[in-house]
Amino acid sequence: MDNPKNVAPSNAEKDPADWTTGDEPMTGAQMSYLKTLCEETDTKFDEKLSKADASKLIDELQTKSKRLKSA
Repeated sequence: MDNPKNVAPSNAEKDPADWTTGDEPMTGAQMSYLKTLCEETDTKFDEKLSKADASKLIDELQTKSKRLKSA
């Protein structure tokens, strides 16, 4: 049996398009991380993204980030 601390809760895998709060403004943590990823990938930062859109962009930019590629 997997250690419960190592297993993501089922809602962590939910599609951002299905989030009930997805249309709210992105969180401070999302904004900070997204700014960093945008700088690393030469992507324009949009401070008006929703939580869901920010999450999708974070996922996309993580695949392009120089920092994560070298890890």
